[in-house]
Amino acid sequence: MRKDKDVIHHYLTARAELDAAGSPFATTVGDVNGVPTKIFAAAPPNMRVLWEMSAGHGDKDYLVYEDERYSYAEVHAQVRKLATHLVSNGVTRGSRVAIAMRNYPEWVVGYWATVSIGAAVVGMNAWWTAPEMEYALNDSTPAVLIADSERLERFAQIGNLHAVHVIAVRTEDGLPAGATRWSDIMASADPEALPAVDIDPYDDATIFYTSGTTGFPKGAQLHHRGSVDNILNIAAMTTAASLAEQKAIAAGDVPPPDAVPPALAPSFMAPTPLFHVTACNCILHPATLVGGKVVLMYKWEPGRALELIEREKVTNFSGVPTMSRELLMHPDWSKRDTSSVQGMGGGGAALQPDLVHKIAGALKTGQPSTGYGMTETHGIITANAARWFVTKPESCGPPVPTLEAKLVDEEGNDLPRNQDVTGVLCVRGSIVIKGYLNRPEATAETIKDGWLNTGDIARIDDDGFIYIVDRAKDMVLRGGENVYCSEVETAIYHHDAIAEAAVFGIPDNRLGEEVAAAIVLRPGHVLSQEELVQFLSARIAKHKIPSKVWFRDEALPRNANGKFLKRELRKELTGS
Repeated sequence: MRKDKDVIHHYLTARAELDAAGSPFATTVGDVNGVPTKIFAAAPPNMRVLWEMSAGHGDKDYLVYEDERYSYAEVHAQVRKLATHLVSNGVTRGSRVAIAMRNYPEWVVGYWATVSIGAAVVGMNAWWTAPEMEYALNDSTPAVLIADSERLERFAQIGNLHAVHVIAVRTEDGLPAGATRWSDIMASADPEALPAVDIDPYDDATIFYTSGTTGFPKGAQLHHRGSVDNILNIAAMTTAASLAEQKAIAAGDVPPPDAVPPALAPSFMAPTPLFHVTACNCILHPATLVGGKVVLMYKWEPGRALELIEREKVTNFSGVPTMSRELLMHPDWSKRDTSSVQGMGGGGAALQPDLVHKIAGALKTGQPSTGYGMTETHGIITANAARWFVTKPESCGPPVPTLEAKLVDEEGNDLPRNQDVTGVLCVRGSIVIKGYLNRPEATAETIKDGWLNTGDIARIDDDGFIYIVDRAKDMVLRGGENVYCSEVETAIYHHDAIAEAAVFGIPDNRLGEEVAAAIVLRPGHVLSQEELVQFLSARIAKHKIPSKVWFRDEALPRNANGKFLKRELRKELTGS
């Protein structure tokens, strides 16, 4: 038997076969605004087509929220009702509909109703404070806001907002003037079909906000072509891993598995927020295409997740690495039946190599998986799973079929392909976003000639597998959430007592990184961490507030250009 490290060629052969002409995953190069762009040759034109295809799943379970259960047929009826209501309230192709709520089933209904009539979903971060919510609403100018009771309470604090029709979800009290109850829409007659509309492949499908390096989030414009191709990229990567495994076994290079996975209907757990591409584009979308069940939770709690995994026979668990680790470490892991799980992993942060092997050892018939991606690429840039992940546990995998990848230096010059060379990773293809809403300068800075600068430092080995080695962006990755340091610093500087503030990440066993700050106060001022936290609570979301604060008497270290030396500061304060 060959060692695992010697069988990568089976994976590369499988990828080549799937990309060949005649394959359902064959790619071609199209012209998008003068840029040669890799696209799937046989991709459906828009997300509405994919949603209409899912009607064939009929009475299969589609959404499970705690103890509630909805079939595909039931959700299709709800989507038709809501789509009709939206159109009657002025929503047309090119309009926007904001969704602000927990991972309720209504989020999914709102999503499909909106994209199916050619409007764009504005994914509102459910953790946002009222000022953050106000900024995004003013920036995106939605015609409709669909929100639950918690988000409506924050919405009530916002004044001077443009006219917006409000649909209230799971609330009976305190409705804004003129708001419509979700239950009233669902009590209406079921239309025979969705409203007719023509949708261009490059129309906006979603506006997802990413934390901004200038203190304000940017609305990434995700289009229908990229959303469709991301689904097919995920399917292609999954198919390639399976085909490669078959080839390796047939060649006698690896032994057949000790146990065969049970034949179960696909069941996906979505523990992360639907206002992120991880849950929406990388779980909800592919699950819908294959007629899978999507299991939603009120909030993340590993013990409850294990109950649902056992009850719903979850086959695919995809969250941030912290969640996988918490499941494996939970005392109920050995008490619950997790034999249905055939894939565990996710994205939002790198799976540490030790976790890759822990997952591989813990699943009876499953394998670890990971996806590296960004909002700006509609989902995944690379994927690595199963034997190929265990073989290269430090790699996030090779690029997906509709992306080209290259490395550039700090001046933007292309670097030669060499596994010992590191540089800034850039990608080009159909899943690169159109740009940032109302931010032409930011778009031009990030996307040049179709190439998206990821801001991540990487290397690419001889097999084409990518390794992320550092982040060029000033960002903290806290449990899968991007927290941009300058945004937190901006909020801190609003306090009159602050002279200097530097925000950076510190290691955290549970979340990967936590937000920390070093602060110098103005002469004659006093401030405690508790007072700072209280001050920030009204300005930024809770997960962005520093959990560790150092107050210093001396000035913060700076370089010749006057920039804070954050790495030096972090090493001085934490020893790492």
